[in-house]
Amino acid sequence: MAARRSARLGALAANTNVAKSMAPPAPISRPRKRKIGVEEIVPADGDAGLASAPSTPQKRRAKKDTAPPPATPTPSVVGLMGESAGSMTPSRKPRPSAVNRLADPTLTNAVLLSPETSRVVASKTAEPISPSKVDSAGATTTATILEQACAHIIKIDARMKPLIDAHHCRIFSPEGLAEQIDPFESLASGIISQQVSGAAAKAIKGRFVALFADDDGAPAAQGTHRFPHPSQVAATSLERLRTAGLSQRKAEYLVGLAEKFTAGELSAHMLADAPYEEIVEKLTAVRGLGRWSVEMFACFGLKRMDVFSLGDLGVQRGMAAFVGRDVAKLKGKGGKWKYMGEKEMVEISERFRPYRSLFMWYMWRVEETDISTME
Repeated sequence: MAARRSARLGALAANTNVAKSMAPPAPISRPRKRKIGVEEIVPADGDAGLASAPSTPQKRRAKKDTAPPPATPTPSVVGLMGESAGSMTPSRKPRPSAVNRLADPTLTNAVLLSPETSRVVASKTAEPISPSKVDSAGATTTATILEQACAHIIKIDARMKPLIDAHHCRIFSPEGLAEQIDPFESLASGIISQQVSGAAAKAIKGRFVALFADDDGAPAAQGTHRFPHPSQVAATSLERLRTAGLSQRKAEYLVGLAEKFTAGELSAHMLADAPYEEIVEKLTAVRGLGRWSVEMFACFGLKRMDVFSLGDLGVQRGMAAFVGRDVAKLKGKGGKWKYMGEKEMVEISERFRPYRSLFMWYMWRVEETDISTME
């Protein structure tokens, strides 16, 4: 009996084992996924190069550039027009004292030098005049022309008075009109300054002048030598001019300008006495000199007081603000920025003849355009 019981228990145990072997396997438990911080995967010695955290760069929306273009390229282009090569060093000569001369807003009021001889060129406005003649004839002179011009502008539009009271225009002051200008150097400096910053233009001009140091006997290290004569530039190869940092095109422009002066097509005498329209016609015929460059030269180099530039963005912006418009909301049309149409600019500026240069100067001041380098 004990044997039969033992057999039943053995059979039961065998059936149980078979059932267990046929049961499905238990599911494997896996840990939950979690984000791993960077500090958990960088080795203890701090060498992040051995491991890096997975990262997905976030897409940033590109911000639309709604800022307007620079108010005017004027400072970078004409900054050197009124600065002679000799004044580019700390040991420059003192400025000449102001001599009372006859002045005319429609003519050149600057003291011009002959580019070849550096001699003062006599012009219709270069004759000194005694105080007694001024009192008796009531003539316009370099000592009174700025005062007369400001009074005329305020008379035309009383809104100009706060601008005039706040800003002194040194360009047409007795001191400014006493400065001597080499027209070849002024025009060449304008070409050198095109499409570069003011600092770069000054450095290139310095190297350009140093190329001719052996011709005037001044050591290049001193940097006190004068600007080269047109005949010197015309006789210099383009390859040598380019060593000063000039582009091929600018080197060609400078040689072409020098040839115009050497041949007599341009001269200090002509620039001193010719009508404004003739000056514009002859200078814009020179490669590298557009109308805007000629207008800046006539204003800041020749000190002509009836020049007005329709293409200057700073003037457009200032005039738009002057008449009460919100210039920040003005948009360009056809891919070009225009703060005010040319027709309207002409209508407004014509009222300030024959002192439109001074009016233009104050339009730069309306929006505080930086024109300090032009003075």
